Order: sequence, then C-alpha cells, then structure tokens
Amino acid sequence: MSEMSEEAKPRRRQARGERRITQLLQAAANVFCANGYTAASTNAIAREAHVSPGTLYQYFPNKEAIAVELGGRLMHEMREAHGQAFSPENLALPLPELLDAVIDPLIEFNCANPVFLALMHGSEIPGRIAEEHDALHASLIERVRLLIAHYLPESPPEECVRIADMAFAVFKGGLALVLAAPEGREREATVAELKLVLLRYLDPVIGGTHHGAAGLTTSRNP
Repeated sequence: MSEMSEEAKPRRRQARGERRITQLLQAAANVFCANGYTAASTNAIAREAHVSPGTLYQYFPNKEAIAVELGGRLMHEMREAHGQAFSPENLALPLPELLDAVIDPLIEFNCANPVFLALMHGSEIPGRIAEEHDALHASLIERVRLLIAHYLPESPPEECVRIADMAFAVFKGGLALVLAAPEGREREATVAELKLVLLRYLDPVIGGTHHGAAGLTTSRNP
C-alpha cells in the first residue's frame, strides 16, 4: 500500500504542475490578446492567473519562454486543424462542401484561439515562434497548391501557385472580418459570405473539373 502511495505522489505532482502550466498559458493568452506581446509582462500574466510572480517563475523563466510554449501548443493544434481540413476524403466532395470541410476547421480554431493571430503577427515575437509560424504558413499554402494542382493537372506549376496564393489571401482577409464580427448570427453570416467569395473565385477555375461542383456560369477567362 505504502509503495503504491509513494508511486502516486509524483503523478499527482505532475498533474498539478500541468494544471498550473495550463492556467498560466491561458492567462498569458488573455494578456497577449489584450495588450499584445511586446507590452505584456510576467507580472501582468501572474495577476491574470491569480498567482504570485514567484509561482510563475517556478514554471517559466521569462515572458519569451511562456510565448514559446504557448505558440508551440497553438501551432500543434493548428497543424491538426489543417490536417483535418485537407484530408484526402474531402477531394471527392462537391466544391461548396469542400470549402466547408477546408474552411470550417480553420475558422473554428482561430475563433477558439484569438491569441494565435495576436501572437504570431505581433511585433518582436521570439524568433523561434516566427520561424515555426513561417514554416506552418508555407505548409498551408503548399496544401492549397496541391489541391489546386489535383484538379488542374495540366496547368503550369506557377499558375497553381498563383491561384493558391490568391485563394489564401482572400481567406486571410475574410478571416480578419470573421474574427471582428460579433459571435452568433453576424459571425455566421460573415463566414457564409467568405465562402461565397471563394466559391465564386474557385468555381470557374476548378469547377469544371470538380465532381459535383456548383457550376456557376461565370467564366474565368474573358
């Protein structure tokens, strides 16, 4: 009995430590969203977490270490989100449903984690975060390019890159409007508008080659 109790103690301490880290990271996310990374301080994060600065320093030596840990966890979740979005099964969907399958997980992630954009696009973010974000961004663009190339196998690579860049730029611009919209019907309407813009751009590009596409009459070429 005593041996089992002794073995359980490290596990309980580990669980308490992980809960404390989660608490501190959530507090940091709130502070980074409110003030930005540059203006944030460890004291502000400790206050937000309702702990002493000394308690915070037991887990993180400085603000940069907090940002790196938070950024790493966010980017892991983001990779999972766009892995789900660009699954092979989605390639057989009609274009409107394909847009739902690709866009919904990415919007859900960003709405649930507003600190992602606040941290990744802030000034003076740690170099490690910037490098990982750049790699993630390049990976996402490449997945869009591969999706375009799947439907336009005879198109020059530079054309697929151009279409992917344009589609992603439209998504990023629309995402900013989605995040700024109040939750509820207004946000849902903004998401629907973003999908409509992408549908009207992409359908003339890949609609004719896409099984079950919406078949809009707009022509891509004059």
